[in-house]
Amino acid sequence: MKDISTQQEILLVTGTSFSKRQWAEKDPSDDHPATEQEQLEKACWDGLLKELLPEIFGKNDDGRDLYLWQICEAGSFIELELCDHPDSFEKIFSINPYSFLPEIFYN
Repeated sequence: MKDISTQQEILLVTGTSFSKRQWAEKDPSDDHPATEQEQLEKACWDGLLKELLPEIFGKNDDGRDLYLWQICEAGSFIELELCDHPDSFEKIFSINPYSFLPEIFYN
């Protein structure tokens, strides 16, 4: 019997007032200024968004938290992929337009 994997995608749009916030860094050792997308991505890896937006972070069937496995950058957003363990998924069900739009043309 195949294990059921819970996966969640979150798109954070850049160029908004939310993404332009000044994110507090846990390790401010970098000398070069980071871009807006880089700051937001680093805040995600540091776990800051889970504290700011706890209602959007899902849990699996057992009630355990999902883990951030991957962050994908795009032109105007970043995509967060959360799951209890990485598994393949059908691109047609993704909320990332770069994933599902090519699949629509095959129908």
